[in-house]
Amino acid sequence: MIPRLFFMLLFLILITGCIQPIRPWERDLLAQQKMQLIPDAMENEVNEKISFSKEGSSGGQGVGGGGCGCN
Repeated sequence: MIPRLFFMLLFLILITGCIQPIRPWERDLLAQQKMQLIPDAMENEVNEKISFSKEGSSGGQGVGGGGCGCN
């Protein structure tokens, strides 16, 4: 029990060194379009539409329904 607790505390101490706050002058770099997960919003919407119509599912994007995709 004690070695496990020791390693958990050691892990928590080590991982807190990796967390750094984002400074105000760094926010502009993170907000650029090339830093987005999917930089092209139109491409993302088209891919979601295709995925929803093929899978017959919906959710997560505020889109109701599913199936043929013929809104």
